[in-house]
Order: sequence, then C-alpha cells, then structure tokens
Amino acid sequence: MEKAGAPLASRLERSMWMLLLVPFSACSGTLLQFTEPTLFGFPFFYWYQLAWVPISSLLIWLVYRSRTPDETP
Repeated sequence: MEKAGAPLASRLERSMWMLLLVPFSACSGTLLQFTEPTLFGFPFFYWYQLAWVPISSLLIWLVYRSRTPDETP
C-alpha cells in the first residue's frame, strides 16, 4: 500500500538528487575557457573550479540529510 504523501516525497527525493548534477553541469562546457576575471592572481579556470569544492560538499550534505534514517547507508 502506498502512503498518501508518497508522490510528494518521491518528487522531493528526485529534486534532491538533481541537486547533485549542478556541480557537474557548472564545471563543464566552454564556460571554463577564460582567463579573466582573475581572483587574487588566479585565472578564472582555477578559482571557479576551486569554488565548487565547498558548494558541492554542501549539496551532497543536503541530499544526505534529506534522506530518512532507514535509507541512509
């Protein structure tokens, strides 16, 4: 038997998993082929990718926290 809130929970779970695709899509493509703007002397390519390290960690943590205790490994 399916719970009444299951469709909403399923959509929420899917949207949380979609958050994990954000860093991959943000660090791909022709966006990274620039040297300007620089930040503290670092070209755009390096500081932009480095900026995604804490952002990706935060997104992974949010997805992990959104799961119920019985779903976590």
